[in-house]
Amino acid sequence: MNSNDTLKTISYSGIFFSCYTDFSAKCVHAAPEHVLVYVYSGELVIEDRNKKVKIKPGQCVFIRRNHQLTLYKNNKGKENYKGISLTFNRSVLREFYGKLNKADLPKEITVSDKNVFPIEEKADVTSLFQSLTPYFNENEKPSEQVVHLKLLEGIYALLNNSEVFYPLLFDFTQPWKIDVLEFLNDHYMDDLTIEEIAIYTGRSLATFKRDFKKVSNLTPQKWLIKKRLETAYTRLKEDGGRVQDVYIEVGFKNPSHFSTAFKKQYGLPPTEV
Repeated sequence: MNSNDTLKTISYSGIFFSCYTDFSAKCVHAAPEHVLVYVYSGELVIEDRNKKVKIKPGQCVFIRRNHQLTLYKNNKGKENYKGISLTFNRSVLREFYGKLNKADLPKEITVSDKNVFPIEEKADVTSLFQSLTPYFNENEKPSEQVVHLKLLEGIYALLNNSEVFYPLLFDFTQPWKIDVLEFLNDHYMDDLTIEEIAIYTGRSLATFKRDFKKVSNLTPQKWLIKKRLETAYTRLKEDGGRVQDVYIEVGFKNPSHFSTAFKKQYGLPPTEV
C-alpha cells in the first residue's frame, strides 16, 4: 500500500480485505447479508443502540444482516487497521442448509435479538482467517473454488461456536425495512449515495424511491440538500459557526455549491447570516 492511500479494500466474491491508513475510519453498516469480521491489526469499535463493542487483533465478530450499526476502524499505535470480512449471501446459506441432516438440527432454539456477536477465540476460527491473510497482497488471488470453500468453512465455524447461529443463518424470510425518514434524519450528513441509502434501509433503489414518494413530495436528493441547509442555517445563526467549517460538517463537499444552494433557499449568502 502507498503511504498516501487512506483505504484499500480487496474483494473476492464475498471475502473482503480492508486496510485503513487514516487514524480512524467511520462508516454506517446495514448490509443486506450476514458478515463475519476478523480483526488482523488495529481495532474495530461497533456502536449498536448506544452500546459499544471493541474487537481487538485476533478477535472475530458476527454482524447480523439488515441492522443499522456504526463502525469505527481505528489504528492502534503504529498498526494500521486491517480486517477480513466474510459475507454470507443467501445462495451460499441455502446450499449449506440443503446438505444438512435436518434430524441433527438443534431443537427449540430461541432466536436472539442481538445484532452483534463477539466470537470466542477457537482454533477453527483462528485457522480460517490466518489462512486468508496471504490474500491481503493483491498479487495473491484465491480461486473462486477456494473462496467458496472458505465461506462454507466460516459457516461451520459459527455453528461450532454456538447453536444460536442456526436460526439466524438459516432464516430465509425477506429482510425487514428500516424506516426511510428515520434513517435519513440520523444520517443526512453522512457521505452516502442514494443507492447506498436504499441498501441500508433494506430496499432496492426502485423500491426506495417509491417508498420515499409516500413520505415526501421532494426527491431524496432535494430532501437531503434541504435538510443539510436547515442544519447549516441553525449552526451559523444560533451557534456562531464559521462557514468554512459548517458546510463540511453538514455534508457538502464544495463551498461554491453550498453557497449557491444556501442563497437559493434563504435569499442571502451564508456569510451574511
